[in-house]
Amino acid sequence: MEKQFSHEKLIVYQRSLDFVEFVENILSRVKDKLHVYEQIDKSSTSIPLNIAEGTGKYSIKDKNKYYDIARGSASESAACLDVLLRRKRITVEKNKEGKDILIEIISMLVGLVRSNSERVYEDDENYGSDFNNYQKLKD
Repeated sequence: MEKQFSHEKLIVYQRSLDFVEFVENILSRVKDKLHVYEQIDKSSTSIPLNIAEGTGKYSIKDKNKYYDIARGSASESAACLDVLLRRKRITVEKNKEGKDILIEIISMLVGLVRSNSERVYEDDENYGSDFNNYQKLKD
């Protein structure tokens, strides 16, 4: 069996590479140079890089910090797609295709952060008697 880095096993990492490839296909077809091209290249590349770096961290706080940066880069990439659409450099279909990938990535990143999060304190008004019962068992 071939050895892999931890981040390579994540579906979100693989999908982020799919988005990098999607962006490369768009950028390779354009001849003019707009600032948004450089921006989407940077933001799309930032997604897998931050996922990889976050996966390599030991503390939950550090992991979530990098996953959050990746999520921000995905949102920035979505905005870049909107700029490209408004400037008539991509079609509505390409915009939707790219955003569908990004929505999937963002959803998975939010799931990673939620699964990593340790709750130190939660208000019992959200949980009612279940929270009180837990507290009694814990004491």
